[in-house]
Amino acid sequence: MNDAPIGVFDSGLGGLTVWSELRRRLPRESLLYYGDGKNCPYGDKTREQVTEAVDFAIRRLVDRGVKLIVVACNAATAMAIDHLRAAYPIPFVGLEPAVKPAALSSRSGVIGILATAATLRGKLFRETSRRYEDRVRIIARVGEGFVELVEQNRERTEEAYRRVERLLTPMIEAGADRIVLGCTHYPFL
Repeated sequence: MNDAPIGVFDSGLGGLTVWSELRRRLPRESLLYYGDGKNCPYGDKTREQVTEAVDFAIRRLVDRGVKLIVVACNAATAMAIDHLRAAYPIPFVGLEPAVKPAALSSRSGVIGILATAATLRGKLFRETSRRYEDRVRIIARVGEGFVELVEQNRERTEEAYRRVERLLTPMIEAGADRIVLGCTHYPFL
Protein backbone atom coordinates (compact mmCIF):
# COMPACT_ATOMS: atom_id res chain seq x y z
CA MET A 1 0.00 0.00 0.00
CA ASN A 2 1.32 3.44 -0.97
CA ASP A 3 0.69 6.00 1.80
CA ALA A 4 1.68 8.96 -0.37
CA PRO A 5 -1.10 11.51 -0.86
CA ILE A 6 -3.23 11.99 -3.93
CA GLY A 7 -2.81 15.47 -5.39
CA VAL A 8 -5.89 17.38 -6.52
CA PHE A 9 -5.27 20.37 -8.75
CA ASP A 10 -7.65 23.07 -9.98
CA SER A 11 -7.45 26.60 -11.33
CA GLY A 12 -9.05 27.81 -8.09
CA LEU A 13 -11.83 26.77 -5.74
CA GLY A 14 -13.79 24.64 -8.20
CA GLY A 15 -11.75 21.51 -7.59
CA LEU A 16 -13.05 21.41 -4.04
CA THR A 17 -16.16 19.79 -5.54
CA VAL A 18 -13.90 16.95 -6.75
CA TRP A 19 -11.86 16.92 -3.53
CA SER A 20 -14.98 16.44 -1.41
CA GLU A 21 -16.17 13.54 -3.57
CA LEU A 22 -12.73 11.91 -3.37
CA ARG A 23 -12.77 12.39 0.41
CA ARG A 24 -16.19 10.71 0.59
CA ARG A 25 -15.25 7.78 -1.65
CA LEU A 26 -11.66 7.30 -0.47
CA PRO A 27 -11.78 8.12 3.26
CA ARG A 28 -8.46 6.42 4.01
CA GLU A 29 -6.51 8.33 1.39
CA SER A 30 -4.58 11.47 2.18
CA LEU A 31 -5.42 14.31 -0.22
CA LEU A 32 -3.34 17.37 -1.03
CA TYR A 33 -5.16 20.25 -2.76
CA TYR A 34 -3.60 22.97 -4.91
CA GLY A 35 -5.83 25.74 -6.22
CA ASP A 36 -4.18 28.24 -8.55
CA GLY A 37 -6.11 31.34 -7.53
CA LYS A 38 -3.33 33.56 -8.87
CA ASN A 39 -4.00 32.56 -12.51
CA CYS A 40 -7.69 31.74 -12.29
CA PRO A 41 -9.70 31.57 -14.50
CA TYR A 42 -8.05 29.37 -17.14
CA GLY A 43 -10.96 29.29 -19.59
CA ASP A 44 -9.94 32.45 -21.42
CA LYS A 45 -6.19 31.80 -21.51
CA THR A 46 -4.02 30.35 -24.27
CA ARG A 47 -2.72 26.80 -24.21
CA GLU A 48 0.78 28.13 -23.51
CA GLN A 49 -0.37 30.25 -20.55
CA VAL A 50 -2.34 27.39 -19.02
CA THR A 51 0.42 24.84 -19.57
CA GLU A 52 2.94 27.13 -17.86
CA ALA A 53 0.65 27.77 -14.88
CA VAL A 54 -0.32 24.11 -14.55
CA ASP A 55 3.29 22.95 -14.83
CA PHE A 56 4.28 25.27 -11.95
CA ALA A 57 1.49 23.89 -9.74
CA ILE A 58 2.09 20.26 -10.63
CA ARG A 59 5.80 20.58 -9.79
CA ARG A 60 4.77 21.72 -6.29
CA LEU A 61 2.54 18.68 -5.86
CA VAL A 62 5.19 16.31 -7.21
CA ASP A 63 7.75 17.87 -4.85
CA ARG A 64 5.37 16.97 -1.99
CA GLY A 65 5.52 13.31 -3.01
CA VAL A 66 2.04 12.70 -4.41
CA LYS A 67 1.42 9.31 -6.01
CA LEU A 68 -1.26 10.47 -8.45
CA ILE A 69 -2.71 13.80 -9.53
CA VAL A 70 -6.33 14.52 -10.34
CA VAL A 71 -6.51 17.49 -12.69
CA ALA A 72 -9.88 18.70 -11.46
CA CYS A 73 -10.05 21.49 -14.02
CA ASN A 74 -11.68 20.74 -17.36
CA ALA A 75 -9.81 23.60 -19.07
CA ALA A 76 -6.44 22.44 -17.70
CA THR A 77 -7.22 18.90 -18.81
CA ALA A 78 -8.18 20.11 -22.28
CA MET A 79 -5.03 22.18 -22.73
CA ALA A 80 -2.31 20.53 -20.66
CA ILE A 81 -3.01 16.88 -19.81
CA ASP A 82 -0.90 15.52 -22.69
CA HIS A 83 2.04 17.69 -21.61
CA LEU A 84 1.68 16.56 -17.98
CA ARG A 85 1.57 12.88 -18.86
CA ALA A 86 4.70 13.26 -21.00
CA ALA A 87 6.60 15.39 -18.48
CA TYR A 88 5.98 13.57 -15.19
CA PRO A 89 6.42 9.91 -14.19
CA ILE A 90 3.19 9.68 -12.17
CA PRO A 91 -0.38 8.99 -13.28
CA PHE A 92 -2.81 11.82 -14.05
CA VAL A 93 -6.60 11.67 -14.06
CA GLY A 94 -8.20 14.46 -16.04
CA LEU A 95 -11.76 15.73 -16.20
CA GLU A 96 -13.85 16.36 -19.27
CA PRO A 97 -17.54 17.21 -19.63
CA ALA A 98 -19.79 14.16 -19.20
CA VAL A 99 -21.12 14.16 -22.76
CA LYS A 100 -21.29 10.36 -23.00
CA PRO A 101 -23.48 9.69 -19.93
CA ALA A 102 -25.72 12.64 -20.80
CA ALA A 103 -26.14 11.45 -24.39
CA LEU A 104 -26.80 7.84 -23.38
CA SER A 105 -29.37 8.77 -20.73
CA SER A 106 -31.23 11.52 -22.61
CA ARG A 107 -34.84 10.69 -23.46
CA SER A 108 -35.48 13.92 -25.37
CA GLY A 109 -32.42 13.64 -27.60
CA VAL A 110 -31.21 17.11 -26.53
CA ILE A 111 -28.46 17.80 -24.00
CA GLY A 112 -26.96 21.05 -22.77
CA ILE A 113 -23.30 21.59 -21.96
CA LEU A 114 -22.10 24.52 -19.84
CA ALA A 115 -18.31 24.87 -19.84
CA THR A 116 -15.48 27.34 -20.27
CA ALA A 117 -14.46 28.43 -23.75
CA ALA A 118 -11.18 26.51 -23.42
CA THR A 119 -12.97 23.28 -22.52
CA LEU A 120 -15.38 23.59 -25.43
CA ARG A 121 -12.46 24.20 -27.83
CA GLY A 122 -10.54 21.24 -26.41
CA LYS A 123 -9.80 18.08 -28.37
CA LEU A 124 -11.38 15.77 -25.77
CA PHE A 125 -14.72 17.61 -25.84
CA ARG A 126 -14.77 17.87 -29.64
CA GLU A 127 -13.96 14.17 -30.12
CA THR A 128 -16.51 12.98 -27.56
CA SER A 129 -19.20 15.29 -28.95
CA ARG A 130 -18.60 13.99 -32.48
CA ARG A 131 -19.15 10.43 -31.26
CA TYR A 132 -22.63 11.30 -29.97
CA GLU A 133 -23.83 14.05 -32.32
CA ASP A 134 -25.81 11.55 -34.39
CA ARG A 135 -27.59 10.38 -31.23
CA VAL A 136 -28.37 13.73 -29.56
CA ARG A 137 -28.45 17.43 -30.31
CA ILE A 138 -25.75 19.08 -28.22
CA ILE A 139 -26.26 22.68 -27.15
CA ALA A 140 -22.93 23.94 -25.80
CA ARG A 141 -22.57 27.32 -24.12
CA VAL A 142 -19.80 29.15 -22.29
CA GLY A 143 -20.62 29.94 -18.68
CA GLU A 144 -19.35 33.49 -19.10
CA GLY A 145 -18.26 34.89 -15.74
CA PHE A 146 -19.35 31.81 -13.76
CA VAL A 147 -15.85 31.00 -12.47
CA GLU A 148 -15.31 34.58 -11.35
CA LEU A 149 -18.63 34.59 -9.46
CA VAL A 150 -17.54 31.51 -7.50
CA GLU A 151 -14.01 32.76 -6.89
CA GLN A 152 -15.44 36.05 -5.56
CA ASN A 153 -17.95 34.25 -3.31
CA ARG A 154 -20.88 35.69 -5.26
CA GLU A 155 -22.54 32.45 -6.32
CA ARG A 156 -25.74 33.16 -4.38
CA THR A 157 -26.34 36.65 -5.74
CA GLU A 158 -29.07 37.92 -8.06
CA GLU A 159 -26.41 38.46 -10.72
CA ALA A 160 -25.43 34.77 -10.51
CA TYR A 161 -29.06 33.62 -10.74
CA ARG A 162 -29.66 35.85 -13.78
CA ARG A 163 -26.53 34.61 -15.58
CA VAL A 164 -27.38 30.96 -14.96
CA GLU A 165 -31.00 31.45 -15.95
CA ARG A 166 -29.99 33.28 -19.15
CA LEU A 167 -27.98 30.25 -20.29
CA LEU A 168 -30.21 27.44 -18.99
CA THR A 169 -33.59 28.75 -20.17
CA PRO A 170 -32.87 28.39 -23.93
CA MET A 171 -31.46 24.89 -23.37
CA ILE A 172 -34.54 23.79 -21.46
CA GLU A 173 -36.87 25.44 -23.97
CA ALA A 174 -35.04 23.54 -26.74
CA GLY A 175 -35.89 20.28 -24.94
CA ALA A 176 -32.65 19.52 -23.08
CA ASP A 177 -33.33 16.93 -20.40
CA ARG A 178 -29.68 16.68 -19.33
CA ILE A 179 -27.42 19.62 -18.47
CA VAL A 180 -23.71 18.87 -18.14
CA LEU A 181 -21.66 21.12 -15.89
CA GLY A 182 -18.30 21.09 -17.67
CA CYS A 183 -16.38 23.10 -15.08
CA THR A 184 -15.77 22.17 -11.45
CA HIS A 185 -16.75 25.68 -10.37
CA TYR A 186 -20.27 25.38 -11.82
CA PRO A 187 -21.79 23.06 -9.16
CA PHE A 188 -21.39 25.94 -6.68
CA LEU A 189 -23.90 27.85 -8.80
